[in-house]
Amino acid sequence: MWNYKTPGIPDDAFERSENVPITKEEVRVIQISKARLCPGYTVYDIGCGSGSISIEAAIQIESGKVIAIDYDPNAIELTKKNIEKFGLTNISVITGNAKEKILALDQADAIFIGGTGGDTEEIVKLCQDKLKSGGRIVIGIILIETLYSVLKTLEKLQFDSVDITQVTVSKSRKTSTGTMMLARNPVTIISATKI
Repeated sequence: MWNYKTPGIPDDAFERSENVPITKEEVRVIQISKARLCPGYTVYDIGCGSGSISIEAAIQIESGKVIAIDYDPNAIELTKKNIEKFGLTNISVITGNAKEKILALDQADAIFIGGTGGDTEEIVKLCQDKLKSGGRIVIGIILIETLYSVLKTLEKLQFDSVDITQVTVSKSRKTSTGTMMLARNPVTIISATKI
């Protein structure tokens, strides 16, 4: 399905649903790069939504494994459809509250945190114990309040190499008279290393 090693699968290549969010292509590329993935890694995708991060990460880590978690059964079904569509076998899908499910998982080399239903700060705290030393955490944020609380939490937990990147993307759309650019909502990506 995706015959390239580079991330950046076009959004329209994924199965989509209006009720289930997708991390947009350009934001996803940056998040994948911030995780610094290697073959053989164990990766969590918390709040997996459509599974786009899971798919991209699974391609990067080859023989490693991705664990996709979401509390929304619609998101889980959509993630499963995308796993099947891309023919990947190294992704496990877990339905449920991440705060409960994380506790039983093996340690991870990298953790992506997306939609959390407002529990981002608590999930970051739980992930600190599950992340291997030197492991990377990558958090996609749209709310200013979440940004502030996550930064304070990472500081308190003594994460290293904290990086904040805000991404604002405009995409072209054909009109009857030419091409216009439409802005998407900005996303702030926080990445950090566990010391």
